[in-house]
Amino acid sequence: MYRSRFAADDLRLCRRAAAWTGLAALACLCACAPTKSSTKPPPPSVGVVTIREKSVTLTVELPGRTAPFAVSEVRPQVSGIIQKRLFTEGAMVEAGQPLYQIDPALYRAAYRRAQASLVSAQSRALRYADLTRVNAISAQAHDDARSAYELAQAEAETARINLDYTTIVAPIRGRIGASAVTEGALVTALQAAPLAIISTLDPIYVDIDQPSAELLALKRAIRAGQIDRGGDMTAAVRLKLEDGSLYPLEGRLQFTGVVVNPAMGVVRLRALFANPEGMLLPGMYVSAILTEGTDPHGVLAPQHGVRRNERGEAIAFVVDAQNIARLRVLKTGRAVGPYWQVLEGLKPGERMIVDGLLKVKADAAVAPKPAVEGPGK
Repeated sequence: MYRSRFAADDLRLCRRAAAWTGLAALACLCACAPTKSSTKPPPPSVGVVTIREKSVTLTVELPGRTAPFAVSEVRPQVSGIIQKRLFTEGAMVEAGQPLYQIDPALYRAAYRRAQASLVSAQSRALRYADLTRVNAISAQAHDDARSAYELAQAEAETARINLDYTTIVAPIRGRIGASAVTEGALVTALQAAPLAIISTLDPIYVDIDQPSAELLALKRAIRAGQIDRGGDMTAAVRLKLEDGSLYPLEGRLQFTGVVVNPAMGVVRLRALFANPEGMLLPGMYVSAILTEGTDPHGVLAPQHGVRRNERGEAIAFVVDAQNIARLRVLKTGRAVGPYWQVLEGLKPGERMIVDGLLKVKADAAVAPKPAVEGPGK
């Protein structure tokens, strides 16, 4: 009897201990469980720049190729054997400088024969003139003698010109290329193949191709008053060479083409550059930087603050007076250094977010602070 009572008491003590152990474990779990905080996280810090209005010079970079200012294909005007080549290939030659000597023997003999005929015809014409005064011959005989004399003069002049043509001279100043013939070669008058080609490289042309769509957009902007061109398009032009360096001298735009190339949809522009050092050679690929005009009310946005949405539209965030980030869809023009020209979507005085964009959500609070602006702003 006592044993069963003690067993019951032990059972009650075990149950009570188990209950206290469970309560202690539950208390530990409750103490370890995270508690929900009533405080909100601070708004993200972002860097902003203030959009300003300023006069912006608008430039465009277009592909182009160099072309010689003048080209002359040297051809013989009389036939004969080349006796001498009188120039160094690749050298500069002056206008009138002898280049080739054709054997002049036959042309010298023809000139002497023509001179002799001229002397005879002159003597006859003078004698007939004296006889005409005393009516010793008819007027017709005198006229025939006078005509023969003038014909002999023309033949002598032709012979002299042909003799001079045996010395082939440079028609223009420039750099001469390789000779197509050597000494002893037979050449013919006005042959199709040139003996050599001379190119004037100082000054030198740069032919530039501008898409016709860009030209139309430029003209519309000028008519709308968005761009002040300041007269005809004869502004300075800079060149960027194939290695990325800038050509040290400025050029001037000479003219704008009046016909659109139907195959490529471009208008040909031509600029003229001084080339005293011969750095520019015909056929070189270059990039021409043209000044097209000035936007007197330009709005510029830093490029690193402008992104694209899924539709390809340019977007940016601005901060309103309550420090709330607002999403804007922009219409951009051309790149101006590290900035985009903004045509629609931004106004002067607005604060645009350029730093911390990954933390920004539309219509959410932000903590703006001034950002370091790029050069030229």
